[in-house]
Parts: sequence; C-alpha cells; structure tokens
Amino acid sequence: MGELVLAERPAAGVALVTLNRPDRRNALSIDMRDELAAALTAAGGDDDVRCVVLTGAGSAFSSGMDVTQFGGDLAHKERLVASSVAAFDALARLPVPAVAAVNGPAVAGGFALALLCDLRLAAPSAVFGFPEVGRHIPPPYAAAAAALPEALARRLCLTGELLAAEAALALGVVAAIHDDVMAAAVELAAGIAASPAARETKRRILLAGETTWLRGLEDEARVLREALLGPAA
Repeated sequence: MGELVLAERPAAGVALVTLNRPDRRNALSIDMRDELAAALTAAGGDDDVRCVVLTGAGSAFSSGMDVTQFGGDLAHKERLVASSVAAFDALARLPVPAVAAVNGPAVAGGFALALLCDLRLAAPSAVFGFPEVGRHIPPPYAAAAAALPEALARRLCLTGELLAAEAALALGVVAAIHDDVMAAAVELAAGIAASPAARETKRRILLAGETTWLRGLEDEARVLREALLGPAA
C-alpha cells in the first residue's frame, strides 16, 4: 500500500489497516480513499485474513472528507465520486469482520467509517458525530443505520450531536473504552479470526443488510453522483 494507508499483520488472521495522514487528522483525501479501497479489497480477498482492524495514525481516527478537495472540474469531480464510493463500499461489503480502533475523534465521514465496522472500541479521547449537518451536508444515514438503533441513528443524523467516549459507550455506539485501544482491538480481532466461522458469520450480516442499510448506501452513492455529475443519461 501507499504511504496514506498502511497495511500490517499484527496477529494471525488479522489485517491492520491504518489511515496515515496524522498531520491532517486523517482527513480522507481522494488518494487516501483510493488506497483505503485497495487495502480493504486486498484484505478481503486474502484467505488468510479473517478479521480487519481499522484505525488512524496520530491523535485522530478520521476527521472525515478532505473538504479542501471539493469542487474542481468535471474530471476532478468524477474522481471525488469514484474514490468515495469505492472506499465506503469496500468497507461496507468487506467479507470479513471489521473492528474499529477509534483512537481519537471520528467525525463526519470518519464516523461513517467507524459505523461501517462490525465492532467499535474507543480510546478515552474518542469523539463521535456528524457535525457536517451544520454545513447543509446530509450525513450518511445508511452507515448509522448499519450499526445503531433507528431512534439513535435519526437523532445523530438530524442534530449533529457529538458524543464523547463515555456517552458513546452508554448508548452502545462502542463496545468498550480502553486506554490502549489498539492492543485491545488487535486482541479482539485475533479472537474473532480464530473462529473458522468468521467469514460465514460476516456473509450472513451482509445478507441481512441487503434490504436495509446496504440499499441505503447505494442510494446515497446515487445522490452523490447526481449532485456532482448530474443525472445519469
């Protein structure tokens, strides 16, 4: 993988994927989204991988989309759309379980990435939410619906409320809080990877999502395409 996304094998059956742009709080640039899609696709296609851990380098998990890259000409907008759909779809449809090691703020698109993982562990400094609501940007409800009870998904998407780690734990957004969230996530992932049923269990999770949140994710991708590129011919 390139320098914006790191891929490692910290334990048997576990692939560790790290967003590596700490100077920008792991803002999801076009190139990073492309590398993330490639890393997740490679992990999912490797029979030796039975669980993925997703985390961020530095003090943040991810601050969301790199808004400095918004706009531009048609070719640039096409890359914006293609890279966004590829990255989020690769995680949403990952054929192995995924654990988010949320080492700091996970907001906007970063929160969506965490929600598209099957389990989330948080560091005490973690923060979650969709603050883009205040900028007239609709949050990714499909990602929220993938992981959260309907009432909570609506609440967070409509209000832009930010949750500190303890509040996220109380609401079930995360499974646990750990001072060393990376070590805890790798240990959890290794336990999942030890099960020969891990991939089959994930297949059933995805099958259940085909009529609900995965369909919503496809619709959100359509809306993004039309917003930036116009209606399909």
